[in-house]
Amino acid sequence: MATDTAELIRQARAWLAEDPDPETRDELGRLLDELDPADVENGVESAQLAEIAERFAGTLQFGTAGLRGELGAGPMRMNRAVVIRAAAGLAAYLRKHGAATGDDGAGLVVIGYDARYKSADFARDTAAVMVGAGLRATLLPRPLPTPVLAFAVRHLGAVAGVTVTASHNPPRDNGYKVYLGDGSQIVPPADGEIAAEIAAVGALADVPRPAEGWEVLGDEVVEAYLARTDAVLTPGSARDVRVVYTPLHGVGKDTLTAAFDRAGFPPPTVVAEQADPDPAFPTVAFPNPEEPGAMDLAFAAARSARPDIVIANDPDADRCAIAVPDATAEGSWRMLRGDEVGALLATHLVHKRARGTFATTIVSSSLLARIADAAGPEVGYDETLTGFKWLARVDGLRYGYEEALGYCVDPSGVRDKDGITAALLVAELTAELKQKGRTLSDLIDDLAVEYGLHATDQLSVRVADLSLIAAAMQRLREQPPTALAGLTVTSAEDLTHGSDRLPPTDGLRYHLAGDDERGVQTARVVVRPSGTEPKLKCYLEVVVPVAAQDALEKARTTAATVLAALTTDLSSAAGISEI
Repeated sequence: MATDTAELIRQARAWLAEDPDPETRDELGRLLDELDPADVENGVESAQLAEIAERFAGTLQFGTAGLRGELGAGPMRMNRAVVIRAAAGLAAYLRKHGAATGDDGAGLVVIGYDARYKSADFARDTAAVMVGAGLRATLLPRPLPTPVLAFAVRHLGAVAGVTVTASHNPPRDNGYKVYLGDGSQIVPPADGEIAAEIAAVGALADVPRPAEGWEVLGDEVVEAYLARTDAVLTPGSARDVRVVYTPLHGVGKDTLTAAFDRAGFPPPTVVAEQADPDPAFPTVAFPNPEEPGAMDLAFAAARSARPDIVIANDPDADRCAIAVPDATAEGSWRMLRGDEVGALLATHLVHKRARGTFATTIVSSSLLARIADAAGPEVGYDETLTGFKWLARVDGLRYGYEEALGYCVDPSGVRDKDGITAALLVAELTAELKQKGRTLSDLIDDLAVEYGLHATDQLSVRVADLSLIAAAMQRLREQPPTALAGLTVTSAEDLTHGSDRLPPTDGLRYHLAGDDERGVQTARVVVRPSGTEPKLKCYLEVVVPVAAQDALEKARTTAATVLAALTTDLSSAAGISEI
């Protein structure tokens, strides 16, 4: 028997011996039982051996996104054994930072979870580990939106929070996200320190996990969150808006409809086929409103109900997608890009006399900077790396958004993206415009005339082999493009080096010169691996000046042409067409 094969089988059997979950024990046990001893002895590769090797090729890495991966047995999968180790490492980190100071003063960890497979099990395991480590633990009462957990951390004065969710990932995935006591997701160096504590965890049998001792909250925490949602709306503002809503088989429906009712909006028409939580997500290929086909049922309902807007949450309801009527679009409805909604909400907040810093990420549209600048000295602007773990830490944050449909409109209540409060604010804006005989599309046009058309697009490539992403990034670093879409690359930044404003990250950013002949003012490209999915993501922006409303169509045609050329040229430069 080959030495590496023998070691692999030894590791698998050792894992099997301590796995607390009968389902994953059976899964791994079947793979081991199906191995042909002769094949193993002779070093013959089999499907079962390859599957075991993949599961034991390393361990899921804990980082600023916490943990996320496919469910199953083994250290490269999400399972109870991996979660127990993660919880034990987090508990050790919290104790080292003074979170456990005795029975009366022990720090509180609040734990939430969505409706995915194993989420409730992972949440209970986390609670048991925290109690066993001398901390206090409390579970949210049922599967709830992630923003409720982020709110509860601050509301309850917890030292940390955990939410078990894989957001908009495929049904086979789950994840584990950590917040510290300020209600924000972890960032370096905390992530590395927690990862080191996880790596130091010994045998699972040595991790105390009492069968009781934690608290399960009642609906008072949900009521407190709903009471806080009032803060995003202006008392007495317009409420006449018709909405079709889908939670995409996630946990958003009850919280969003309760928030709408509390605010005095008409009840949304909920897409019946996607109304209730279902971890199989049976009506969509990917439970992400940005993915093709995910909104088809919502648009079908809209063609019947004829609402003013369509609203969708992703499965854990921290993201918010908006669609508007558009006679020129297929199916008569058009999804707004995250950058469009980000600009609309910023404009609405400026009109509501919001004060403080408006922030977005390096991959989002530059339009927010122009809106903030025009608002005067009481509205600042800042820019961060991707992710709300960074946006939430902006000094004086009043509003933050990222193009991936994430919006923080009430940072004092939820210091993270929140798809419920964002939906409320969009509904208020829509109702106010409707009262004046106008629409969200009209306001988007106004912004293009005032600030220039900021057209954005994204090239996203999903891979099965992560080495393909690394190869594409290496190719761009070794052979950086000097021109894209006929526009000269005026600066090329390798973001791994960081700067005085940004920490290091794996990404590349190109600024491109304008072209007076085509009417392009400037363009920008950012390329980076996704932090949560096996994707290479390329973010494109073209800015085209617009002299008047009647010049909009020409500007959009110009922008679309340049964006298409950027996609083609970037694909070639990165070797994406070969993936």
